[in-house]
Amino acid sequence: MLSKEEGRARRKLRVRKKIDGSASRPRLSVFRSSKHIYAQAVDDSKGGTVAAASTLTADVKASLEGAKMDDAKAVGKAIAKALLDKGIDTVIFDRNGYLYHGRVKALAEAAREAGLKF
Repeated sequence: MLSKEEGRARRKLRVRKKIDGSASRPRLSVFRSSKHIYAQAVDDSKGGTVAAASTLTADVKASLEGAKMDDAKAVGKAIAKALLDKGIDTVIFDRNGYLYHGRVKALAEAAREAGLKF
């Protein structure tokens, strides 16, 4: 039987072999820990990060309210704003092996509401 981490690693590989980010349409990758949530837009052709946001960045940290769902929404809005400022409005969503539920879903929906297209 697989541990929780091994199962997520398998799901992550299964998702990652199907999607690939580019400069015009980067991959929006999400990582969540027990306390924080992170999002970064990655250009896989160059192997670099286009934009990033998390609950630890200064602009997001100032607006945190305490509930993790609200924090995820704030990160989604922040990453969308950062990408839209760079002229990128379309991304490929990489849930990184997590279920599309809870904080991951809240981040994605907040980014959509802020103007990103998935």
